[in-house]
Amino acid sequence: MASDLSDGKEEFVLEGTTRKVFRFVYRQAEPVGVHDVQRGLGMSSPSVAYYHLNKLMKVGLLREEGDGYTVDKVVFENMIRVRKTVLPLQTAYAIFFLSALTVLLTVMRPLQVTSTYVFAIAVVVVGFCIAAFEAFKVAKTPI
Repeated sequence: MASDLSDGKEEFVLEGTTRKVFRFVYRQAEPVGVHDVQRGLGMSSPSVAYYHLNKLMKVGLLREEGDGYTVDKVVFENMIRVRKTVLPLQTAYAIFFLSALTVLLTVMRPLQVTSTYVFAIAVVVVGFCIAAFEAFKVAKTPI
């Protein structure tokens, strides 16, 4: 495992508790101290938290800043951070398609329903379903 740290291979480092520590620090808006990580993740001692923080620092995923640690390199692909919440990028696509569907059904509704209108609704519904499915699939995948 020590060779993994020196090679800079984040994918081998982000396993188990170290992954939880990285995700915890990533979700915080400000630098996080060792005791914050210990309490936040229910670790047995500050030395365990320090071990994982140090492990992430050696790989270059975290940096020491002021009173604590902060994320230096983001490895979450296709993720959006909104305050303390991490959402898959596909969520934005699903919201877009849902908004388009709402506009089609309310504002752009014709007096007579045509085949073009039905086709437009079908395309938007399929787009929403695909985006929502992908968002749920990515959200369930452990980081």
